[in-house]
Amino acid sequence: MYILSNLHKKVSLETQNYIINDITPFSIEAELSEVQNAFNQLTYSHIPVVENNTYIGCISETDAHCFDSDRPISEYRYALEGFFVREKTNWLDILEAFALHNSNIMPVLGDENNYLGYYELGDIMSLFNNTPFLNEAGAIIVVEKGNKDYSFSEISQIVESNDTQILGLFISKIEDERTQVTIKIGHSGMNAIVQTFRRYNYSVVSQHDEDKFLKDLKERSDYLNRYLNI
Repeated sequence: MYILSNLHKKVSLETQNYIINDITPFSIEAELSEVQNAFNQLTYSHIPVVENNTYIGCISETDAHCFDSDRPISEYRYALEGFFVREKTNWLDILEAFALHNSNIMPVLGDENNYLGYYELGDIMSLFNNTPFLNEAGAIIVVEKGNKDYSFSEISQIVESNDTQILGLFISKIEDERTQVTIKIGHSGMNAIVQTFRRYNYSVVSQHDEDKFLKDLKERSDYLNRYLNI
């Protein structure tokens, strides 16, 4: 995902303020019954596990409820998921880690692999919600081109050459050697931007009321239908 770089730097510094440490990680020797009871009181998908005060992974709620409650976690060490982020990891990489591991809790480790706490998915998502990509007024356009034929610099040039500001853009889909890019722009000049993308051989996937090309096609189609019905 690409967001305006000055905002990216600002937000990445703020993530450290969202580290939570109100859950004590379970010891590898703890019984599963304790973990199961904890999950019954929490809404988290995972809980951190430590061995000799060193983080070794997370146990998922699904696994915890499948295992024998009178056994220690150590007997199921193979099921622990070792994902984590660093204290200085930027917020986009943190979001990616959440998505990759299908978790709503993300352990945070210091430079010496010491456990500092965790991030909650909702808190990190709030950072994204506060970016201009979501909270500034604007319009969305989705374009598509071959994987090797598009570039962010070209897309930016197309938008900005039509005197419109880019609020953010990211790759939203890759399929069959085609890439879709979702762009948020200021409200002005949508029709001109759409036509410029087509001149650069981009397919415009999104629908736009301002699209004069599509309006002309519809008018011609309606005219042809009326003619054939005479």
